[in-house]
Amino acid sequence: MRRISLCFAGLAATAMCFMAGAAEIDWGKVDRALGKPGVNQPGGVHKYGLPRSDLKITVDGVAIKPTLALGSWIGFMPMGDGAMFMGDLVLTDNEIEPVMKRLSDEGVEITAIHNHLLRTKPAVFYMHVGGRGDPVKLALALHSGLSLSHTPFAAPAQAAAPPTIDLDTSAIDAALQAKGTINGGVYQVNIPRAESISEAGMAIPPSLGTATAINFQPTGAGKVAITGDFVLLGKEVDPVLKAMRSNGIEVTALHSHMIDDSPHLFFMHFWANGDVTKLTHGLKAALALANMKRGS
Repeated sequence: MRRISLCFAGLAATAMCFMAGAAEIDWGKVDRALGKPGVNQPGGVHKYGLPRSDLKITVDGVAIKPTLALGSWIGFMPMGDGAMFMGDLVLTDNEIEPVMKRLSDEGVEITAIHNHLLRTKPAVFYMHVGGRGDPVKLALALHSGLSLSHTPFAAPAQAAAPPTIDLDTSAIDAALQAKGTINGGVYQVNIPRAESISEAGMAIPPSLGTATAINFQPTGAGKVAITGDFVLLGKEVDPVLKAMRSNGIEVTALHSHMIDDSPHLFFMHFWANGDVTKLTHGLKAALALANMKRGS
């Protein structure tokens, strides 16, 4: 994989160097190479959602909607005379090896492989990837690797009516001090960290996977399944873990997603299915222990 030369003049100057000299990218060509249209996101990110709608996964008897915990994604951002990308691919256990081999052979970096949830039936895993270079070539490599899985590339049918959900979303917004959105029957809240995040010296916006993600799926009778990941500094891990567990929220995984990030981040995944008010209170208590941007 071709590497783009870096500017070394301090973190802030390095990030400015990356963006100031970034070439204009024809995202239509990248879309065609990947096989799916992307969507422009804040921070200059061009992002692809690849939900595993082909999978029928349950956790503790709850049927998991793709937008709750099965959402593969890839995000590109201009960098120098090319682009950098990061992503998270949802794979079954028998898809991991062929996809990993193909991506690695094509120059894509594998930065993590792990679970996000426990007791998934059937088993499902998550492969984090990244790379730098020509965005069209990178998109072709990603499509080649994902073709060895059953990841759907067709766009889902659009709902005829505005999305609704059986949740008091205003109460959730008020408690978490953040505004969420409805997506595929799931209420999704993303809360960025207060400090700047970089990877290999390049500033990484929250839309490229550095925001805490909290997802709510109604399960009936005032109950909700929650999952996602808290993005944490090392010193925040133990206090947040204890706050989650003391509020009936199971911590299901703790790991890194990136290799050369600064500050180094830990991603704490969680799961619970219970009373929405009680669980939202627990999430609020955990958020208060991390340096997050708050206020909707």
